[in-house]
Amino acid sequence: MALGATEHQVRYVQVDRWRTRVLEAGQGETLVLMPGTGGHLEAYAHNVAAFAERFHVIAYDYPGHGYTTHATADLELDTYVEHLAGLLDALGVRKAHLNGESLGGWVAVKFAAAHPERVGKLVLNTPGGTMARPEVMEKIRGLSQAAADDPSDQRIRARLEWLMADPATVTDELVAIRKTIYAQPGFTESMRHILCLQDPDVRLRNMITEADLAAVPGPALVVWTSDDPSGPAGAGLDMAEKITDGRFELIAGAGHWPQWEQSDTFNHIVLRFLAS
Repeated sequence: MALGATEHQVRYVQVDRWRTRVLEAGQGETLVLMPGTGGHLEAYAHNVAAFAERFHVIAYDYPGHGYTTHATADLELDTYVEHLAGLLDALGVRKAHLNGESLGGWVAVKFAAAHPERVGKLVLNTPGGTMARPEVMEKIRGLSQAAADDPSDQRIRARLEWLMADPATVTDELVAIRKTIYAQPGFTESMRHILCLQDPDVRLRNMITEADLAAVPGPALVVWTSDDPSGPAGAGLDMAEKITDGRFELIAGAGHWPQWEQSDTFNHIVLRFLAS
């Protein structure tokens, strides 16, 4: 993929019971890249090279996701937060900037509220956790579980195209990568546990609260898009306004993955924010 020309390493790091797949590249302050629900570190393939010129970049697969140990019980936000703290400990990282997309933004806020001393700046990229729209949760659950149950090109592509403003940005390579991940023995069950956050009752007790946003210790950039299927840009603007040093950027011509569809714009915005 796009990061192939960039010097990097992919390895496995044991974090409690989770054998965690981790990519590292670059040197400097640490910047952690965190994908969305059912995702994997390749979601940031178009960004690692640019970020690694200035930062020590870490991208990883969450518990139950990608090639990390599959989940056998439901995954709620406390598991993701504890896992990130353990991963940073295992890698010898005391403090890091967090760049989270969708579920990644949700985890980033919860982590910052729980461990303010361990975070620098936050980039919250079409973040989840502030809305509970039944039609969106139903769509995510339906498309994701269908793709895990039957990891055919058609179902994998349907899940990925829902994320994008332009379906043509879903490459054959991306489909093949996700297909291989979803076809692993045991992944179907893992996906069911990942998708517990699309259950209204489970989601409600894990939502980002105003207290969480007020507890974010440093500057945070909320990135939204013109065509995000998860909700309107106003949700991101409201989120930014509730963070003490919150800022907002809108990227046109992108859906839920602006880091993929409009990578040059996304990289520029994020690097400018981190350098400010």
